[in-house]
Amino acid sequence: MQTPVLYIVIPCYNEEAVLPITAPLFLEELTLLKTEKLISDDSRIMFVNDGSKDKTWEIITDLSKQDKSYVGVCLSRNRGHQNALLCGLMEAKDLADITISIDCDGQDDIKAMTEMVKEYHTGCEVVYGVRSKRDTDTFFKRFTAESFYRLLNSMGAEVVFNHADYRLVSSRVLKEFSNFKEVNIFLRGMIPMVGFKSTSVYYERHERIAGESHYPLRKMLALAFDGITSLSIKPIRIITGIGIFVSLLSFIFIIYTLIRYFTGNTVEGWASTSSIICFLCGVQILSLGIIGEYIGKIYLETKGRPRFIVSERTYDEDSDC
Repeated sequence: MQTPVLYIVIPCYNEEAVLPITAPLFLEELTLLKTEKLISDDSRIMFVNDGSKDKTWEIITDLSKQDKSYVGVCLSRNRGHQNALLCGLMEAKDLADITISIDCDGQDDIKAMTEMVKEYHTGCEVVYGVRSKRDTDTFFKRFTAESFYRLLNSMGAEVVFNHADYRLVSSRVLKEFSNFKEVNIFLRGMIPMVGFKSTSVYYERHERIAGESHYPLRKMLALAFDGITSLSIKPIRIITGIGIFVSLLSFIFIIYTLIRYFTGNTVEGWASTSSIICFLCGVQILSLGIIGEYIGKIYLETKGRPRFIVSERTYDEDSDC
């Protein structure tokens, strides 16, 4: 097998505190892989600036001037982690044989890349980086994170348990993945849909080196909801099931009411009536909300707006960088 060209794709948003620390670590791993002849000397580290408001892009451009192994892409505005990562993958698919996506914060074990590349050499087209344990997490963080994956799987979203967006993907897979045109994306659930031979590499996750996490509980819940509604129609089917169940209960209650009426055992009261009305109204509002979410996603899909817009590239000769 010919030595593959590797692009390490790293989305960045307001990472001026951590980028100067982790960039040399990525370069060290890239150099090691080159030394061991696992990847080509043309391999690169690609930073994708997701409309940062700090000096992230200035740091990326400085890095690219200091070492040709660093390249950068700048989005015209903040598009979110998933779109920024997608941009990097689509940029790299025609430049590299394989890509490894990883966050900038240094929490994912960079050394696991060596094992990922070795798995690629054995014939795997996709290699998932999976956390082996969560001992460093608080109980609340561990509980919510594991519940996140269980919820996704129970709702029909095919995801690898304890896998985020740390993965190796071949250009062959990315070229097929480029045919997925939807605007609402959830990469960790979409990549498995492409197929091809895959495996997992397990590693221990560390504390964030510097800066603050960009994924608090609120964003984690939003990501889970986006993943469910982007990949599965199971919530709609759950609503149908609830509707059938509530209708059945209502039918039984109507029969019960008629029997009480004709036997003269009716009792005037508002408690039971108000409780039933409140329950049915709550079910209806919840159902309308979920249906509305799907309609909103259909609305966005029909517009066909671009998922990202690149404003600058450090490796583009026509760029002003």
